[in-house]
Amino acid sequence: MADKITIVKLKEMKQNKEKITMLTAYDYMMAKMIDEAGIDVILVGDSLGNVVLGYENTLPVTMDEMIHHTKAVVRGTKRSLVIGDMPFMSYQVSKEDSIKNAGRFLKEAGASGVKLEGGQEIVKTIKKMVGIGIPVMGHLGLTPQSVCQLGGYKVQGKDEKTAQRIIEDAKALDEAGVFSIVLECVPAELAKEITEAVSVPTISCGAGVFCDGQVLVTHDILGLFDKPPAKFVKQYVKLNGLIKDAFKEYIDEVKSGSFPTDEYSYH
Repeated sequence: MADKITIVKLKEMKQNKEKITMLTAYDYMMAKMIDEAGIDVILVGDSLGNVVLGYENTLPVTMDEMIHHTKAVVRGTKRSLVIGDMPFMSYQVSKEDSIKNAGRFLKEAGASGVKLEGGQEIVKTIKKMVGIGIPVMGHLGLTPQSVCQLGGYKVQGKDEKTAQRIIEDAKALDEAGVFSIVLECVPAELAKEITEAVSVPTISCGAGVFCDGQVLVTHDILGLFDKPPAKFVKQYVKLNGLIKDAFKEYIDEVKSGSFPTDEYSYH
């Protein structure tokens, strides 16, 4: 078993130009498989709203739901660094609420840190969290919790004004003490500029090859949905059809009486 991944280790990986691997997990079984495969970081994303709970977007996800799923993921991991995603309105109301909610991920769920969306507008909150020992991962570019404001899931930073804003936000997050920054759906060249400008690792989610690491939603790379994935997602296997075929074969065998056979019966 390799050594447990820590925040310090991630910074060393950036310095050594060793790529960081990151995937999402929402339950014990998937977390265990991801951990045993050797993934560096597991994000318990608020994407569980879309992926596991069937919501239209991430906005309805609650703190209690996030804590519940993070606990399960932590129980399934030994090596990977587990990060809890702070859901919509869990850190935007006040610094007091933010710290209390972030603390729940560490105290109740056993996570090693939290992720927050946003730039300069949440720097004071991040500084407060970091100041009392709560590790924070930043998130810039396409921020799904702002989907209503952004007008949909679109690439961010394509024009000079918004690109400069994202660069300034990244620098502000770095200075505030985040241990890494997720860059979602931004042009690769912009991600390269940010990666070179900040001292902490950058993690690409559709932000190209120049970041210090990559993150994708596990269910997407496994092809568990039958809808086409986003442009930046590579499907390494298509399990949706295989799983449905297994279900149909089970149904046929039960209906026909060919399962269970004597092999699967007690005597």
